[in-house]
Amino acid sequence: MSSYIPWDSQSLDEWAQKFATGKFIDLNGRRTHFLEKGSGEPVILVHGFFYDTYSWHNNIDALASKFKVYAPDLWGFGYSAREPLDYGYSLYAEQLLLFMDALAIEKASIVGHSMGGGIVIFFANHHRDRINKLVLIGAAGIPNPLPLLGRITNLPGVGELIYGMRGNLMRRLALKNAWIYDANMITDEYLENVTRFHKIRGSTGVMLKILRKQFFHTIPNEVREVGEKGIPTLIVWGKQDKSISLKCGIEMHNLIKGSRLEILDMAGHNPHDERADGFNPMVIDFLQ
Repeated sequence: MSSYIPWDSQSLDEWAQKFATGKFIDLNGRRTHFLEKGSGEPVILVHGFFYDTYSWHNNIDALASKFKVYAPDLWGFGYSAREPLDYGYSLYAEQLLLFMDALAIEKASIVGHSMGGGIVIFFANHHRDRINKLVLIGAAGIPNPLPLLGRITNLPGVGELIYGMRGNLMRRLALKNAWIYDANMITDEYLENVTRFHKIRGSTGVMLKILRKQFFHTIPNEVREVGEKGIPTLIVWGKQDKSISLKCGIEMHNLIKGSRLEILDMAGHNPHDERADGFNPMVIDFLQ
């Protein structure tokens, strides 16, 4: 962008008109933006915290060569609705179910990253009949402390200050410290694409509300229950994940009976993005 635009300052409708690349659907009065590509058996991609559908920019074309791929923006993220909601796993599982019903997706394989992985785990326990297979990427669910920056952000008034600061420094640091292993990946273009929706009014409030609710790692029993439902499950983790450590991935693998664990080296909390060369063929093979 040629001139600086403050965070949390833009109209959702105007920003979406400029930058949204997908379709829109109304789900119980709340707008949901989503990408749709390819043909074949349905696969739904559920992004994590801080990101939107751009999370899948290195994956969606490869997956769409074999499957019908859907990637929705969760409420409060991307170009979907901003509302004062009770953000958490229950709300997002409801959004996912409404999305599948609205698009007449009777059953799908579902891929979830980070918070999106926790959403998928929660959804699987309540709607087993709607799932073919699961792919969990650095998934939330197992008790795990927030990274340092997340804990600082949760302090009263501090999060508002940090995420309201002019410029890209704090968001660049967040990506480097919590999501990305190779800092060279965080180019100006990448940072702009990841954080573009952060310019929409209400985005900061949603992210802080979610962080402060601290629900990410509160469902270990749900993780165990997924293992009792016989859902084919692939767990993918970045070996250098600083946000949700690999030991959580190993514990998740042990709790989900029959699951398969794949560890990608030279990758942090976004192994699907940093190591798309290894991730894409592995997931296509698993889903086929």
